[in-house]
Amino acid sequence: MAYFWKMPLTQDELQEGQSEDQASYSMYHFNPDSQVSLGLDQIVGEGSSEIPFYGPAYSHDPKENEFFLDAAEEHLYRIDPPQIPHRDLYFGSPTSHWQQVRLPPTIGFRPSLLSGYSDLSENSYPTYPIGTLYDYGPYGRNNLSPTADEFGSDVEKENTNLNVCIGFEHIDYQYPVFSDNNASGQGMQDKRRNDSKSFLVSTGETYLTNPPRELTTGPVWPSISANSSLAGWSIQLVEADQGSNESIASFCNGVQKIRDAYPAFDLTTNTGKIWSVTTTLSDEILCKSKFKVSILTNCSSPPLHLTPCGKCISIKWVFSPCCQQHKVDKVIEEAKAICSVLCSVETRAITDAVKKLHSVPLGKTQVKDALKPLQENAVTELSAAISHLIHVFSSSFHTDFQPAKILRSPSCADVDLDPHFSFTVYAAHNIPAAWLKSYKLFSFSCSLTYAGKKICQVKNCKNIPVKNFNLHLKDASLINFPLQIKSLPNETILIVKLFGVNCVSKNTEILAWTCFPLYQKQKFIHGTVLLSMALYSEPPTTMIAPGICDTSLPALVTLQVDFPETNLEFIKPEPEEKRDDLEEPAKECLKHVARLSQKQSLLLLLEQERRFLWFYRSYCNNENCSLSLVLGSAPSWDRKSISEMYTVLREWSFSNPLEALGLLTFSFPDQDIRRTAVQQMENLSNDELLEYLPQLVQVIKFEWSLESPLVKLLLCRSLQSIQVTHQLYWLLKDAQNEAHFKSLYQKLLAAVQFCAGKTLNDEFSKERKLIKILGDVAEKVKAASDPKKQEVLKMEINKLKQFFQEVNVCRLPLNPALVVRGIDADACSYFTSNAFPLKISFISTETLSRNINVIFKVGDDLRQDMLVLQIIRVMDRIWLQEGLDMQMIIYKCLSTGKGQGLVQMVSDATTLAKIHRESGLIGPLKENTIKKWFSHHHPLESSYQEAIKNFFHSCAGWCVVTFILGVCDRHNDNIMLTNTGHMFHIDFGKILGHAQKFGSIKRDRAPFIFTSEMEYFITEGGKTPQRFQEFVELCCRAYNIVRKHSQLLLNLLEMMLHAGLPELNSVQDLKYVYDNLRPQDSDLQATSHFTRKIKESLECFPVKLNNLIHTLAQMLATGFAKSTASQSVPRESNMLDAERSIARATILGFSKKPDSLYLVQVVQTCQVVTFVEKSFEQFSKLHSHLQKQFPSHTLPEFPHWWHLPFTDLEHKRMKDLNLYVKQLLNGSSNLSNNEHVLSFFLDGSKTDWPEESVLVSLGPKSTEQKPGVQLVISYESTHLTILLKHMRNIHLPDGSAPTAHAEFYLLPDPDEVSRRKTKAVPKSTDPTYNEIVVYDAVTELQGRVLQLIVKSKGTFVGAINIQLNSVPLNEEKWYPLGNSII
Repeated sequence: MAYFWKMPLTQDELQEGQSEDQASYSMYHFNPDSQVSLGLDQIVGEGSSEIPFYGPAYSHDPKENEFFLDAAEEHLYRIDPPQIPHRDLYFGSPTSHWQQVRLPPTIGFRPSLLSGYSDLSENSYPTYPIGTLYDYGPYGRNNLSPTADEFGSDVEKENTNLNVCIGFEHIDYQYPVFSDNNASGQGMQDKRRNDSKSFLVSTGETYLTNPPRELTTGPVWPSISANSSLAGWSIQLVEADQGSNESIASFCNGVQKIRDAYPAFDLTTNTGKIWSVTTTLSDEILCKSKFKVSILTNCSSPPLHLTPCGKCISIKWVFSPCCQQHKVDKVIEEAKAICSVLCSVETRAITDAVKKLHSVPLGKTQVKDALKPLQENAVTELSAAISHLIHVFSSSFHTDFQPAKILRSPSCADVDLDPHFSFTVYAAHNIPAAWLKSYKLFSFSCSLTYAGKKICQVKNCKNIPVKNFNLHLKDASLINFPLQIKSLPNETILIVKLFGVNCVSKNTEILAWTCFPLYQKQKFIHGTVLLSMALYSEPPTTMIAPGICDTSLPALVTLQVDFPETNLEFIKPEPEEKRDDLEEPAKECLKHVARLSQKQSLLLLLEQERRFLWFYRSYCNNENCSLSLVLGSAPSWDRKSISEMYTVLREWSFSNPLEALGLLTFSFPDQDIRRTAVQQMENLSNDELLEYLPQLVQVIKFEWSLESPLVKLLLCRSLQSIQVTHQLYWLLKDAQNEAHFKSLYQKLLAAVQFCAGKTLNDEFSKERKLIKILGDVAEKVKAASDPKKQEVLKMEINKLKQFFQEVNVCRLPLNPALVVRGIDADACSYFTSNAFPLKISFISTETLSRNINVIFKVGDDLRQDMLVLQIIRVMDRIWLQEGLDMQMIIYKCLSTGKGQGLVQMVSDATTLAKIHRESGLIGPLKENTIKKWFSHHHPLESSYQEAIKNFFHSCAGWCVVTFILGVCDRHNDNIMLTNTGHMFHIDFGKILGHAQKFGSIKRDRAPFIFTSEMEYFITEGGKTPQRFQEFVELCCRAYNIVRKHSQLLLNLLEMMLHAGLPELNSVQDLKYVYDNLRPQDSDLQATSHFTRKIKESLECFPVKLNNLIHTLAQMLATGFAKSTASQSVPRESNMLDAERSIARATILGFSKKPDSLYLVQVVQTCQVVTFVEKSFEQFSKLHSHLQKQFPSHTLPEFPHWWHLPFTDLEHKRMKDLNLYVKQLLNGSSNLSNNEHVLSFFLDGSKTDWPEESVLVSLGPKSTEQKPGVQLVISYESTHLTILLKHMRNIHLPDGSAPTAHAEFYLLPDPDEVSRRKTKAVPKSTDPTYNEIVVYDAVTELQGRVLQLIVKSKGTFVGAINIQLNSVPLNEEKWYPLGNSII
């Protein structure tokens, strides 16, 4: 059993707690995620004297286990807390707590007030004990406490009597009196002084001595005289080591077995290097521990006596035989106090017993003997009723006690099985007093749901009276559903809503709701059940699942539901026998099945499509359909349909484990179906499972119990892989921010940490503390004024230095393989975006490694970024499996809490906006911006070409992924380039087409970002136009490869629909991705579609305009001068260097398009030969600069810009420029070695000779590539399809580039109806089309000829006739273009 302790509150803390806002309600009382217990606390580290880790409560730093009052939980009550003076823990007046304050206080085994603090005197304020698994603070606030229970080496093993208080914490602590087996307290102080042995009880907070034999807190009541006879009925409570809730206790046992299956010392089953070796606590210690318990109430005359009975604890009422009214009132008050402790729940049996006790007549003394049996009978009934209430309470919620003997309540008798489902909503207990003033009519609504769909609903609109602050149904209304119990699926959930009619608006408003599964481990719910109700919110109808039903803690309003006492069990339907008399359906039906399977997601199927698919379910297999589509198309979830589904499930053969992901979505609550899906997941390796861990964590909320196969799979894998454990830990920690499922994820996190062991939890503790410090620093920097932000950052960064002095090394949450030992304060800074994220530079433990730079954000939800990057990572893995390396840079991102997280920084990366600013005010509008930037960083031709290659592939990859995912808010500050040529995107706050708008105009107008400056760089300024064709081919190939895995991508997104992401929360968001993937299209159709998107993006001028506006805004924000000065590209030294001297320079030729560029061969004095391309305008600017520094007579004559008509301008200029360069370099040394001259010829030069095909030399034109056209011809079922892909080397008769289009004719064509025409591509010798031409009703290809004619605005360019019976089908092939029509 675990014990929890809390230091008393100071006066400041109390006043602070009282001043908090109290305006809202919450469903459950949650506290920090590191303070939950599952009962997994019987484990200690072997040979360790440190505090062990039990569940998530383990903390590396004692400060992490400090308890903070949560203001949000005080809001739950809307009750002004009483004033509590310092050192006086007295709650309210001495009157009954049941009458005074309706806050549900503690119940559970708790250590009493113990002595032995080194800093406490006898009269000092006593320690305030905290309940085992939950506790309500002084204001009714719930404070879950860390599980910590370790016995040191000096534990006294003989007769250690712990005085444990059950529940009633609202007692008078003004006068603590220590007693030794009597009420007077004589001799207790001496016993305290003599106790010298101590043991550690709390984590880093309180060291307690061995407790005394008995310690009574509160006022000392007069002891009962020896001749007082004890009457009544005894209630025995026993300790529940792993909690009273059956499901949680079973989960604890299951987790223990999982961990035992992977012992740390067995390297064959546990390859972790940092696991702790653990053993169970000695049974000898546990067996010799005894407990003495007292229950005190602030309304009792004598205390309720408890006597030890083995491992049981007895509660007995003391009732004097004298028949006086005040004795009866005291017993009733004590019964009320117990009800108040148990969330103010008063059952019908208790009410009847109290009435019976009141009804005993008070006669004279001579008749008291006759009344004694009536009194004893009444007290016995009251005891039985309270015992039943304790049983109901401990069964409904997670406590650390339960009754030793369970008796049926007198009011609950067995009833015959009703063929219809019915129950009684008895009462909603402890409703807020404010409701009585604001609402005049209350009613209940009950409904049954399955997989988010409503099965049936029953409303009770009668006026419900309020009594004793408990909302009671008048006559305890019976709810009848017109459904037979046997017709209800195993996973049916009951939802109960409480409504009220507003006194002012007269509108009916929902006040509270709760839900509960009808079957628990195949057994139908029966008896009395207490349910916590969520206040002031609508239930998430699309997410109603058992994980939302928190049984850990009672809420403010508790619903009591009485079900018939039955013993029904769910009998699982058996699969039907496979029929052998099935006839093969028509081919058209099977084709339609295949077409429907292309929908890939069940949510995208229409109702008639589901009916069709289910009708032909026997003919579906993994080749023509998806199992999730077939099973999800079942008309209902009745026994017959489930039996048929099991038949399909049994016969299905999976070709890939990932096909089963769709069976884990919200649409499939059936446990057998989910179990089958998990069995397929078991075939994945740990690395593969790691890729899909975020989705698996999300769908845990749809599992039917904590012991589900999926939970077991994740826990087992966490024991096999530290990477899995680490990511699972942070995913679960972040998932606790989901309000409805916080308790579920808390339990799972506790289980993961329990399995992890102490040493790994030490690492988690350090990581948590690191994140907390970073969060504090980020908040202070964000709150500081702009001039002081840097100063605040430097001051706060010292906290990180101090942290590393304490822990030495720490692993980064982004990746456990990254171990850092300090921080480089000088390299830390912040960004000027809205959230002011921090740039933190960590010093790696690897001595030769560079610093590890990360971004820490506060105020941004990074979960969406995590999802986008994960999907992109999955796509990249698909490409690599197909042998396609897209050179993708996918950085890591981790959400570490609500609105905060870490982002990996990519080294040597620059935003496109910065590159644009370096090119001046209109940098975003220039074509050569990117090309010039890479030319500067790669003076060698080999590295320059490698950069082009990296950009070529990475740009294509990001075009595909951003198009499929609909990434918006794309501007030049969200696109980054590395020095090596890799391009990648950042910031995914807008996805799935949710573009920002200016009024009604979308800011993102292009399908994705591919601009003319990117094409300019890929084609090297148009010198290699065929590279654009290769780029289109690469994009389309990558697109088609991803499309083959549409089901996987859609399943991953569907599994995240209920994660609470801002822009992935509806079927429409899923359909957006489906429409972009186009799985129903053929590869030819998809190629044509994506090519159109490339052209749309290339021709979208608003993209450049958007970049320009963004650049201007940044310049205005930071200052243009400052921006250009601090961000300009560093230049090489202008000092005279012999190695930079130029011996000669010769112009060898020029290119024809798009601008006339002259290729200059430069020979340096060190015999290094380089090449540089310059335009006539650049030569002219060089001459202008020289004119400013040298007299005109010292400069050679520069060629005129004008020319005579009918002359060859470029050849004439090349000749004149060669003469100019020769005279320039042969002039004075001051002139030839001038900084402008050297920079002009040497900066951006290349050492390799460019391809001759891109130059126009003095010789004849190259004829290596003849004019041609690339086609893909396919023929199927009388449909002839032609994909026109590209043309090459086509020219008009005068040699210029044509604006070409293609015309197709299918000959013979007597009716002249076969003409098809494509769009024209303006002024290109190597145009790209990727357009599809289709001819229907083509019965055969024999004797048919395909004629293709290329024209440019009516001018003939080329043509070809193709004999269709001899061409290879479904293959890409280049066909030569002739210069005439044959």
